[in-house]
Amino acid sequence: MTRPTTKSELLALSAANLERLVRAVDALPEATRASAFQAEIDNQSRSPRDVLAHLHAWHRLLLGWYAEGMAGGRPAMPAAGYTWRQTPELNRAIWEEFAHTEYAEVLGLLLASHARVTDLIERHDDEELFTKGRFAWTGGTTLGAFLVSATSSHYDWGVKTLRAISKTI
Repeated sequence: MTRPTTKSELLALSAANLERLVRAVDALPEATRASAFQAEIDNQSRSPRDVLAHLHAWHRLLLGWYAEGMAGGRPAMPAAGYTWRQTPELNRAIWEEFAHTEYAEVLGLLLASHARVTDLIERHDDEELFTKGRFAWTGGTTLGAFLVSATSSHYDWGVKTLRAISKTI
């Protein structure tokens, strides 16, 4: 499917790709889901738990940017102390943050943060989501682009990463 350009497309693809992601995890042996196994993917150690934690953490970042930006602030992106060029270091910090979190807890965190992001999408119409310059804090892009990146596109990355992990089992 092409990149969403409407609220309804974004909601539908986000839900569909999350469902694909959960099915991909469910297809793995339970011991693998519980992070007993790790594979070297994207130059980082990965387990299914790591993938889900990564997605949750980026939801959390997005929700923080949104809250600060909508309050008139200029959010630190991607995170305080990091530039976009330092995304690999940020992702490593995320991995370290969740390295000892149980798989079931991480899955719950992801599903809860997905629900919060979905609620955020629901609050806006197509114009607010997909008009460039609508919100100062988004710079030259749209709010929708941030949301696509944090949901449907990122879930697709997660599915692909899980497939790569499953090939090494």
